[in-house]
Amino acid sequence: MAEKNHGPMRGNARGPRPNVANPGKLLLRLLSYIFKNYGFACIVVVICLFITVFSSVQGTLFMQTLIDDYIIPLTKQASPDFTELAHAIGRVAVFYACGVLASFAQSKIMVYVTQGTLRNLRNDMFIHMEGLPIRYFDTHPHGDIMSTYTNDIDTLRQMISQSIPQVLNSAVTIVSVLGAMIVLNIPLTIITLFMVGVMLYATKVVGGASAKYFIAQQRDIATVNGYIEEMMNGQKVVKVFTHEEESIADFNKLNDQLFESADNANKFGNILMPINAQLGNVSYVLVALVGGILALEGVGGFTLGKLASFLTFNKSFSQPINQLSMQINNIVMALAGSERIFNLLDEKPETDDGYVTLVRAKKENGQITECSERTGMWAWKHVHQADGSVDYIELKGDVVFDDVDFGYNPDKMVLHNVDLFATPGQKIAFVGSTGAGKTTITNLINRFYDIQDGKIRYDGININKIKKDDLRHSLGIVLQDTHLFTATVMENIRYGKLDATDEEVIAAAKLANADTFIHQLPDGYNTLLTGDGANLSQGQRQLLAIARAAIADPPVLILDEATSSIDTRTEKIVQDGMDKLMRGRTTFVIAHRLSTVRNSDCIISIFRYHTGIRNTDISNHMDMWIRCLHDFTQQCCGRSLSICTCNSQHISLFTTICQFNLTPDRKTCLF
Repeated sequence: MAEKNHGPMRGNARGPRPNVANPGKLLLRLLSYIFKNYGFACIVVVICLFITVFSSVQGTLFMQTLIDDYIIPLTKQASPDFTELAHAIGRVAVFYACGVLASFAQSKIMVYVTQGTLRNLRNDMFIHMEGLPIRYFDTHPHGDIMSTYTNDIDTLRQMISQSIPQVLNSAVTIVSVLGAMIVLNIPLTIITLFMVGVMLYATKVVGGASAKYFIAQQRDIATVNGYIEEMMNGQKVVKVFTHEEESIADFNKLNDQLFESADNANKFGNILMPINAQLGNVSYVLVALVGGILALEGVGGFTLGKLASFLTFNKSFSQPINQLSMQINNIVMALAGSERIFNLLDEKPETDDGYVTLVRAKKENGQITECSERTGMWAWKHVHQADGSVDYIELKGDVVFDDVDFGYNPDKMVLHNVDLFATPGQKIAFVGSTGAGKTTITNLINRFYDIQDGKIRYDGININKIKKDDLRHSLGIVLQDTHLFTATVMENIRYGKLDATDEEVIAAAKLANADTFIHQLPDGYNTLLTGDGANLSQGQRQLLAIARAAIADPPVLILDEATSSIDTRTEKIVQDGMDKLMRGRTTFVIAHRLSTVRNSDCIISIFRYHTGIRNTDISNHMDMWIRCLHDFTQQCCGRSLSICTCNSQHISLFTTICQFNLTPDRKTCLF
């Protein structure tokens, strides 16, 4: 099971490691995203940083004055007067107090900026995700997508709240302290800068080694999350086939890969700060030795007070370097996470060039007109692009496939030259082998996927001209895998029509034969469903799905294996509900059970041949499948169609001569 979704992501953990593409561009994009919503707050944070650093530098410079102008002179006085010293310390205390307040304000504001940015990112990601085509979800493991909302967002939290302020603080500190050190003593500044160069080289070597593993760690976390979700969803299958040992073995491989990438990332990352700390100590010792000689000899007017201030600056200068080296790992992890986040946001959304809309309508003097009140009638509002004229076409549910070609990949077609029609109120059943393309055909009707060639017409309108939302509003779908939301029974049914009244919800439940069992629930229609309706049986969940489709009152229904996973007794109840729902509606039914398609107006059997060509045949009776030639179709129907409805006399007459296998060069069985 894991091989399907995660196979490409496995491999030797010691092999080539992924890198972040354009880290500088990613960082600028992230910063611009933050400034877009919190620009003023960020400016205030920067001001607070400057105040904090300035206060610290002033306090350190005061050490020179404290020693040279106050402490040393006071030691030479018989009766020292500490008044001036107290005043000086009071002035410095004010500076430090300002720094403390600025630091506190900075922390509070950054919490607000961080959480607000993450909230906006989650909102933007979810809104954008809702607009992505079905193809995206079919080609990306759901656990990997979930990891973007959790792990990747969390790495950004650390970066925005800690790394970015620390980097800014360190940068301002380095510049300020460097200026102060140059003023105090240039030779000692050169020694300090030399040691900083050594620290930067160590950071580059060790940090570069850890960066690639941090990127791999983020992706391995997503892989493990995806595999766990896959195993949770398929737990029954795992147990039925006693596949526990193999699943554990596969998980151990993925977990070991995550361990190795995380171990290497943190192993290199955790030794970086100790290395730089020790190099900082070496720098401090060198400066103390050389500075002590300069102070004792009085070279260039260098005093003990200046030495004390410079040693403090030396520590203050190396400390930001250490902090930056530690933040590099967090920044790399965050950039890896932001790359995945922005990749999701950059996914091309589902395009919709339609301009035909669905409106409420009524008939006046034989003409269809648009109206705002409920009339029970809907119409397509077709605004012609050429002259701006408007036509209103009644929504009936007439669907026609005209020479349709489709493939999930452009170089591999799965449907060829498909022609079929369904008139309003007809029930069309699709049967055939698994993977032949039954669900694919229904996915094309609601434009989950767009065709490569041909046309699909809905009430005579090319569906490419119809807005997707309006097209899907006119369709009702009941799937084999029913999904119920964490909400009450009534709210789950109302999902099909959000403005439905309680009476309409109850009426839809009665139509679907769900009202009886709903009243037996603890709180009836107000019973809270959780865990995808785990407290309901499969048949009850299916009845709620039918009720949800019924309340939408669509003219066209798509029932995709709606009864395949329930027993025959429950199927009878569900089937009665579906029969009521299908009455008077154009219905496409996908089923393997004969009982489900027994009362269909037309049964289409789709076969898959080894050549990759799909062939279609049709019958009006359950025990009779026919394959006919193009010229016979024209005789019995008078029109050229790949699927057509022949009456029983023609079928009976030609049954014996139509039972044959098509040659590979034939594309369809009935034209």
